[in-house]
Amino acid sequence: MISDKVKLTAKDILEKEFKSGMRGYKPEDVDKFLDLIIKDYETFHQAIEDLQQENLRLKKQVEEAGRRTPSQQTGTTNFDILKRLSNLEKHVFGSKLYE
Repeated sequence: MISDKVKLTAKDILEKEFKSGMRGYKPEDVDKFLDLIIKDYETFHQAIEDLQQENLRLKKQVEEAGRRTPSQQTGTTNFDILKRLSNLEKHVFGSKLYE
């Protein structure tokens, strides 16, 4: 899945240590920025998990729909078929049907 392709986790970012140089960045600024990145990673990870669960749920629904019989899929009952047939006969034969 996607977790195999992602190189960093929120924990990796949190535990990352930077060496300080002579004129390096302010550690507070780096920490604030990394905190934002960690929150984004957690949000993205949760969104991915939610989408994967929804994807599995929808795949199961498609499988179940494929296993149903055709009459279950269309919702057509015998009454509906008889009603259509009656309307068709009236249209084709008209008043001759009732003479």
